[in-house]
Amino acid sequence: MADAKAALDGARDILAERFAERADVLEALRERMWNEGWIASKVHEDKAAEGEKFRDWFDHAEPIAKVPSHRALALLRGRQQGVLSLKLGLEPALEQQQPHPCLALLAAKVGLGRSVQAAARAAAAAATPSANGPAARELMRPADVWLAEACRWCWRVKLLPHLETELFGRMREAAEAEAIRVFGANLKDILLAPPAGPRAVIGLDPGIRTGVKVAVVDATGKLLGTATLYPHEPRRDWDGAIAALAALSAKHSVELVAIGNGTASRETDRLVGDLITRHPDLRLRKLVVSEAGASVYSASELAAKEFPQLDVSLRGAVSIARRLQDPLAELVKIDPKSIGVGQYQHDVNQHALSRQLDAAVEDCVNSVGVDVNTASAALLARVSGLGATVAQRMVDYRDANGAFRSRDAMRKVPYLGEKTFEQAAGFLRIRDGDNPLDASAVHPEAYPVVERILARVGRNARELIGNRDALRGLEPRQFVDERFGEPTVRDILGELEKPGRDPRGEFVTASFREGVETIADLRPGMKLQGVVTNVANFGAFVDLGVHQDGLVHVSQLADRFVKDPRDVVKAGQVVSVTVLEVDAARKRIALSMKSGAQPGRTARAAAPEAGNRPRGAGDGKRGAASDRRGRPGERAAEPTALGDALSRALKRS
Repeated sequence: MADAKAALDGARDILAERFAERADVLEALRERMWNEGWIASKVHEDKAAEGEKFRDWFDHAEPIAKVPSHRALALLRGRQQGVLSLKLGLEPALEQQQPHPCLALLAAKVGLGRSVQAAARAAAAAATPSANGPAARELMRPADVWLAEACRWCWRVKLLPHLETELFGRMREAAEAEAIRVFGANLKDILLAPPAGPRAVIGLDPGIRTGVKVAVVDATGKLLGTATLYPHEPRRDWDGAIAALAALSAKHSVELVAIGNGTASRETDRLVGDLITRHPDLRLRKLVVSEAGASVYSASELAAKEFPQLDVSLRGAVSIARRLQDPLAELVKIDPKSIGVGQYQHDVNQHALSRQLDAAVEDCVNSVGVDVNTASAALLARVSGLGATVAQRMVDYRDANGAFRSRDAMRKVPYLGEKTFEQAAGFLRIRDGDNPLDASAVHPEAYPVVERILARVGRNARELIGNRDALRGLEPRQFVDERFGEPTVRDILGELEKPGRDPRGEFVTASFREGVETIADLRPGMKLQGVVTNVANFGAFVDLGVHQDGLVHVSQLADRFVKDPRDVVKAGQVVSVTVLEVDAARKRIALSMKSGAQPGRTARAAAPEAGNRPRGAGDGKRGAASDRRGRPGERAAEPTALGDALSRALKRS
């Protein structure tokens, strides 16, 4: 060694390396920092203007173990974009302690607690000389200061960076898992939205200069005709558009008009309203439908195969019309990520997200069941046991040989083996077939049980199915055998009572208020109807028909305390809301679903991504919000539902 300093520095590095590799040291500090650690964010000085959307977190700190998933992903995105710097530490009061609590824990674990404590006392004595200063210095051993510095070096250079990386990763993993779960739950709600049913529908894909694209489909979803109308700028052919729509409606006996909720949707909604007023004899109903993912479908290989001769711009109108008839059957053709009901979906593990979303789609398809004679290959491919290849072969066989008359007939499809049939048959329905049981969820392998039930009651299947009185008088235990237990028999009896029942709810629609078409038309105190477009852990986004979703914060969802917003609302649900606050500059709309909501008692701040969720946002990046905690020195937040409840309880006591 060149000199004593070099020798001591080398010894310090050896000790630091040795301490940092001890499993007991890492475990103790890891748990301490996770349970008591705080994550702090600061804005980079030169990025304040560029990172305005992250303004809520320019100077923010909170316990790392309690950071909500959406805020964790927002903070990590801010760091990735170079706007925020993130640090891990303890709360400010503990950070000021001497010695630092984590340094003291490290020293205790490696047997140097006495040295670190003595060095801390000596430093304090040197800073504030007093009568006990010399006594404190006399109690020190010659190497105590150097050993304390070795521990401090190990903590600052080795352990803290390692723990920061590890715990930020742990926070990200938990946040991603929660975001993926929320995305899957929202996707299920969208897919299981109540269908309008087999009715002729006109689908309108609104546009201004490019025109309104029109597609007419019959009750089975078959395309009957298309058109492009120009009621808006620059042609302003309002009367011509109404005449064309009236002619199409009369020709094809249309009952419903589905209007996409993108650009010019409210202007087009006015057009259809005028059509209904001028032609009451047509008995039309208009509905605004989410067009999320319609453009993705239009340009997809599947759409090109379905409509090879149809212009790409018109395929979106077909999708809008069909998703009103049956959202599940149409939305399975679109990549779930393009439907836009997630939060920070591009920041999470894409493989895990795809796996979760595929499972959600399959669950929905299987819970509803699929009519094998009308389903597309894309829908059949989502049935448990069937893949894309077998699904396409089923469609090809159906096209070549006509509709399936029974489930057994499906065995003739090439490559549909016994195991595949066994797994998929219970989810496939054949309506108006040879065997009425084929239209129910009863699996063919359970038909012998049904036959015993029929023999007991002395009726045939058509007479028994739906006969509640006859079925409720049966005792399930009487039909149990070595293969089917009592729970299975109960399920069979329940299915016979309501065969092929659809788990989706009743079809309802929201009525957007006339004259409220842009965010500038909103006023605090307005009571409006809207449709829930997305549900996150911090609240729900609601489409009011102004091309910008409003946010109902979790504290404003009900008159009671709400822990999980999905306990109160679901994507696709029609709700009544009160406008609390409108920030047109930042495109943020604060809403409330409380019975006595008053303007001024606003929800907490929305996310910085782009304020509230904009209409048509399908990438999931802009659908998050923040329930930012207050920091020392800040003004107290507005009272929440929980705060109000606590206040009332204290007054009563």
